[in-house]
Amino acid sequence: MDKNNERVVFVYTTYPSIVEAEQAGRELVQRRLCACVNILPGMVSLYWWEGAIERGEEVVMIVKTRAVLAEAVREAVRQLHSYTTPAILVLPIESVDPDYKDWLMAETERR
Repeated sequence: MDKNNERVVFVYTTYPSIVEAEQAGRELVQRRLCACVNILPGMVSLYWWEGAIERGEEVVMIVKTRAVLAEAVREAVRQLHSYTTPAILVLPIESVDPDYKDWLMAETERR
C-alpha cells in the first residue's frame, strides 16, 4: 500500500502505573509498531468490575501508529499488560499534518 494512502490511528489504553506504561511503551516503539507513545499519569477511573463500582488510579497511553499496525499493537498490549481485560480502543484520525505523517510512516517501516 502507498504510504500516502495509509491511515493514521491512535490506540488508547490505560495502565495501573507509569512504570508498566513506560515498559510497554518502550517495547512498542522498539518493535516499530508505533512512532510514538504519549503517557499521561494521574487519571482516576471509575468502572464496573465483577458487580461493584471500582476506583483506580491509572495512566493513559496513546499509541500513534498506522491503521495496518493496529491489530499488532492490540496483541502486543495484551501480551505486555497486567490487566485481565485492558482497555484497547483504536481511534481513527480525521487529519494529520503531512510532515508529521511522513515521520510517523518512516518510523513504523519494517527495517
